[in-house]
Amino acid sequence: MPDFILPTRVYYEDTDAAGVVYYASYLRFFERCRTEWLRAIGQGQQALLDSHGLVFVVRHVRLDYLAPGRLDDLLSIELSVEKLGRAQVVFRQRARREDCILVDGTVQIACVDLVKMKSAPIPDWLRAKLAARSEEATL
Repeated sequence: MPDFILPTRVYYEDTDAAGVVYYASYLRFFERCRTEWLRAIGQGQQALLDSHGLVFVVRHVRLDYLAPGRLDDLLSIELSVEKLGRAQVVFRQRARREDCILVDGTVQIACVDLVKMKSAPIPDWLRAKLAARSEEATL
């Protein structure tokens, strides 16, 4: 069971000339899902930057493209927290059309102090929110 699901419509701008979702579009879909998940737990990314000087950056991505998405499809972009570390989070993300998984993968993000441009620990209060939200989804 995913921790969060973002419904997403495939638009013309998301596709190639054949009307198939362009592979890099899934990275944008997954990014939006992570952003909306943070917002849903009460932590906007701009507020994190403004108040703590912290940002999340993608460190590693692994995606398996299993089936094509097409123009006008309604997709469910899913997110689950796979691992919550001191300064990193590994997400399991999927793009699904009804019962068909189109893309399955993991995205590792790191918490970074923007001024120092170095890895920084996720603040305890935010770690607690991240952990609580993922535990709620699994109950």
